[in-house]
Amino acid sequence: MKKKIKEPFAVWLTGIPSSGKTTLARGLSEKLREMGVKVVILESDELRKLLTPNPQYTEEERDYFYRAMAVIGRYLVDNGISVIFDATAHKRKYRENARKLIKNFIEVYVYAPLEVCLKRDVKGLYSKALKGEIKTLPGLQEPYEEPPEPDVKLETHIETIEASLVKIISVIKTLP
Repeated sequence: MKKKIKEPFAVWLTGIPSSGKTTLARGLSEKLREMGVKVVILESDELRKLLTPNPQYTEEERDYFYRAMAVIGRYLVDNGISVIFDATAHKRKYRENARKLIKNFIEVYVYAPLEVCLKRDVKGLYSKALKGEIKTLPGLQEPYEEPPEPDVKLETHIETIEASLVKIISVIKTLP
């Protein structure tokens, strides 16, 4: 008998831009819905439009933004809706804060080498950064603080999407 997922949870997909977070968030959301889980994706680009409509990407603004994102996630989980965070959250403190706030929190490190992400450049961020149009891109101009002990580490440059999703769901199934 398959273990049913009973309690709401939060999965934070973290990694540098173009590492595969959005692709995995969409795939995970689809798989979880098929399993009967109520889930929502909190995508940083979409939330940023609401919370910081004219983003400057200063440290203070990022601190505010990631705190707000974690609190929104907590409210959703506390009200029975599981959450997938699709957000770089380049500082450990952002993810640690979310872990403290949210029960059943899973940190997923979505890793791909910078060279691979530069080639993918899905949103054109690296191109803009290399032209000087962006000054604080995590992983290129700003340090990305890798999770020292993520609940799951994915290597999207060598793993299939399906294999990555299986890893995440297997950890979710260990939750109460």
